[in-house]
Amino acid sequence: YADYLVINVSSPNTPGLRDLQAPCSLKKLLEACLQERNKLQQKTPLLVKIAPDLSNDELRDIADTLLECKVDGLIVSNTTNQRPSSLVSPNSKEVGGLSGRPLKARSTECIRLMHAHTSGCIPIIGVGGVSDAHDVFEKLKAGASLVQLYSVLAYEGAGVVTRIRHDLAKLLREEGFSKVEDVVGYDHEELYWEKRQERLMQKRKR
Repeated sequence: YADYLVINVSSPNTPGLRDLQAPCSLKKLLEACLQERNKLQQKTPLLVKIAPDLSNDELRDIADTLLECKVDGLIVSNTTNQRPSSLVSPNSKEVGGLSGRPLKARSTECIRLMHAHTSGCIPIIGVGGVSDAHDVFEKLKAGASLVQLYSVLAYEGAGVVTRIRHDLAKLLREEGFSKVEDVVGYDHEELYWEKRQERLMQKRKR
């Protein structure tokens, strides 16, 4: 009954779990999971959730593995182990994953890098520090096809979804976009126009 399945290899709260993001380990895991998924009558999309605390080289290696294994999607990103100097809470030194606004910039940068490393061939769900329509807009431009909310739901409740949707529709009009699809990957100029041309060609064939 799931819309999609997620292989979470990036929880910062499980010792050793992030080691599965290494190419060899990740490939073995994905091949086994995809083999079992493909036995199902309904092949539910299989996505991989990665950490924000990865170098560009590590992100590139993961991208190559995901493309090779032909996964259906990517979630960027999980919570972070990093503790920015801007944190003022006395609890800032606690161990565990940090979510919310301090994660926003790094999450968006990881989305941008993974969209580039995969040439936009793998749909990305952007997560991390989203609290308003501008945050959603930035993640879409970076390369996210969908955006998830977490921390803001705890602070503002489910009504925040309606607010963000309304504000995003207004923002899209102000920026000259007619639909969300046209924003995805806008930060990647050459790749963006290549993908846009492909969509136009597909529409003409229908």
